[in-house]
Amino acid sequence: MDTIFAEATPPGRGGVSVVRLSGPKARATLESLAGPVATPRLAALRALRDGEDLIDRALVLWFEEGHSFTGEEVAELHLHGAPVIANRLAQALLSRGLRRAEAGEFSKRAFLNGRMDLAEAEGLADLLSAETEAQRKLAMRATEGELGRKADELRVKLVRAGALIEASIDFADEEVPEEVPPEALDLIAAVRADIRLMLAGYPATERLRQGYVVAIVGPPNAGKSTLLNRIGQRDIALVSEVAGTTRDILELHTDLRGLPVTFLDTAGLRESSDPIEAMGVARGLQRAAEADLRIHLTVDGIADAATAGDIVVRAKADLGRAEGISISGLTGEGVAELLDLVYDRLRVRAADTGLVGHKRQAEALQRALSALEVDHDMAPEFLAEALRQAAQALAMMVGRVGAEDYLDEIFSSFCIGK
Repeated sequence: MDTIFAEATPPGRGGVSVVRLSGPKARATLESLAGPVATPRLAALRALRDGEDLIDRALVLWFEEGHSFTGEEVAELHLHGAPVIANRLAQALLSRGLRRAEAGEFSKRAFLNGRMDLAEAEGLADLLSAETEAQRKLAMRATEGELGRKADELRVKLVRAGALIEASIDFADEEVPEEVPPEALDLIAAVRADIRLMLAGYPATERLRQGYVVAIVGPPNAGKSTLLNRIGQRDIALVSEVAGTTRDILELHTDLRGLPVTFLDTAGLRESSDPIEAMGVARGLQRAAEADLRIHLTVDGIADAATAGDIVVRAKADLGRAEGISISGLTGEGVAELLDLVYDRLRVRAADTGLVGHKRQAEALQRALSALEVDHDMAPEFLAEALRQAAQALAMMVGRVGAEDYLDEIFSSFCIGK
């Protein structure tokens, strides 16, 4: 492989700029700049020189092959955070035959060198994009290899069941009975149950990973935009006494006590002869129908479009309270209680999350489950083949086999230098 390098810290000025090198020429390149590095995992302050030119004085970290993030020789140079220094170092590295890393190439090499499985890599991508505490915790479970360990646990059971079935085939004319051993059938049933449980948690896990959507709907001038501004604590939407001011969907991305939530301000629900407003109403209805939760603002306490699980609140409590939940986006009255209710509704969904949060993982599990949907009267030879197919699907889920088609898609979402 080529030896690659990249700035691992965001571009621009800062206290420190970290440049990472990985590949077979990492040590030789480092020593050409900073002198000998005999001690593995060295951390020392060194002068970096390109010939007679002093580039910078940097903290140098050195990792030998097999003991680094990528599994290759790796060096990290912690420079002073001026872009001109990182640029000068890049010139020196390019002149020594190194090349700039592509997006996610360090993590891709870690996968190819067996330092992480594919599910861990996807978890790392989720961690890098996490915006809330709940998303961070979910991503950390993936980066720690929980899904890979579960897949291995299931594959061990399938291997045991397969061995029992193969024995019944190979030794049918001896003392081993010809029918499928009951232990093998029990193991298959146990694996099926575990996979079904994992798939059941997939929708909730994917939703938490991507974030929840809460739509604010209601008639014109019900205070939807005022409520959105109050939740965001800034002017996001234009507020006017003129009905139909909001025509397109406005979004507010926020952290609701650790849960990622996007609030939607939709066009007021009414019949309109204005084609633009009518399009806004139609688009708002579609997005509201797709949302995880809907808040119906009403002026009379009646929301004809509300369905089971929706939250119905009476707006403009500053003009007079009524029975049920009342809020005022203008004064903030009742808004905290409304957000408490939204959080409680979404928290219940978040509690159902599991280990599977990506479509690719769920599809692999579904293939394994389909292979295991077997008839107990099936011939042992066909049953053994079904177990092999299920085991292969589990291996594909964590990238042990057949991962080539997913690599570019997964790692292209990473930052340069990761």
